[in-house]
Amino acid sequence: MDYQRAPNCQNPDGTWIRGSGDGTCPHGEGTPNAPVLCAGPGQSVVWPMWRRERTTPATPWGPWTRLDFGGCSTDLLPTLTEADFRRLPLPAPTLTLQPDRGWVLINIATIVTTDPDPVTLRTDLLGHGITVEATPTTWTYDFGDGHTLTTRSPGHPYPHHDVFHEYEHPGTTTITLTATWTGRYLIDGTTTWHTINGTATTTTTSTPLTIEELTSRLVATHCNTQPKPADC
Repeated sequence: MDYQRAPNCQNPDGTWIRGSGDGTCPHGEGTPNAPVLCAGPGQSVVWPMWRRERTTPATPWGPWTRLDFGGCSTDLLPTLTEADFRRLPLPAPTLTLQPDRGWVLINIATIVTTDPDPVTLRTDLLGHGITVEATPTTWTYDFGDGHTLTTRSPGHPYPHHDVFHEYEHPGTTTITLTATWTGRYLIDGTTTWHTINGTATTTTTSTPLTIEELTSRLVATHCNTQPKPADC
């Protein structure tokens, strides 16, 4: 898509067409329709917004379509919606396990942690450059055995761990982590951050884990002798 602010030009026959970005009408034809007058701090006159589209970079551009009638700058700032937020390339959450060895023990804590740091993204909306700051605020773990956990803590490693799960039965599983993001955005040329009304989610899944049950028993000798005794 291509966006441009340009005047709304009225031809002698009464039809309206898109003018040029410099505020004139094409080939001197028609009369630019000036936007409303603006007054007040931070206000400036803005021409109407026009958009054209093409299906591929190699195909011709389609006709220009007027999106608004122009007006005062502070009245025409776009709103980044929840749908816009969800279309941004938010990263999948990191998932760190402790212990991280491909297998875990039943009745022993499997500790999970993630990264709570916000990310900064750039996007364009109706011709405006926008900076978006997205922050993960809650995390939901699906431990693959019918148990889930939703928390606002990113977790901490042993021995200060606060997000963990104890498996009850042997088997094979995966852990799926879903991060819920909130965000705010800043439009280029302004100084006010705006809160995004809505959330987005991203997900990651661990490699398969084996859940094992280990038991202790008496043996006749040391299990570290060579060759290893049969009862070890």
